Amino acid sequence: MGMLFLCFINGFAQYKTYMLTIDGDTINAIDKKGQKQGIWIITVPALRGEPGYDEEGKFKNDKREGVWKRFNSQGDLVGTENYRFGGKDGLQQYFTMHGELIREEGWRAYNPDAPYDTIAIYGSDNNEILSYKIVKAEQYSVRHGDWKFYEPNSGRLVKKESYDRGFPKKEPVSNLLATDDTPKKKIKPKEVQEFEKKNSGKKKKLRDGATGY
Repeated sequence: MGMLFLCFINGFAQYKTYMLTIDGDTINAIDKKGQKQGIWIITVPALRGEPGYDEEGKFKNDKREGVWKRFNSQGDLVGTENYRFGGKDGLQQYFTMHGELIREEGWRAYNPDAPYDTIAIYGSDNNEILSYKIVKAEQYSVRHGDWKFYEPNSGRLVKKESYDRGFPKKEPVSNLLATDDTPKKKIKPKEVQEFEKKNSGKKKKLRDGATGY
């Protein structure tokens, strides 16, 4: 991570507190209203056997926005997440330390200024829509779209789940029977290839807070 220096409101009048990297970049800023702004680096400690990790991304008015990247303790990219309105939105991808895709998630974020949504009610044995209802969005985001789980060594799809604004959708029988068990050629996802190319030769160096956003 590099050494960070905590500074108080004596350099940038718009911030109540902020931190500086060794290169002089401003990160982890909190404005006078107590809201997080700009680029942040957050360290999540290990918990209940799960390894810790670092997150890098942007806050806008105290809400996560845009692309956030997750790194393990060795500096390997192990996840990319997309945020909107402070909640996960769109495609999220997670990798092994070797850059192999292991999981993809689909999410939908709710706009806090429009906290209601119309959702479909499906039949118990199929994907037939029986009715619709209006619900209050009490969460920032819900599962939406396809969730895919891959075998790291082969890249083979081993499980798939589908959701419509938080509600599970049943997979058609034809799709389940058509699952391809043929091992796939190991190709690292585009995000991992770009990260490794950009950080070639310095992957294990301590990061200084610069995110490239």
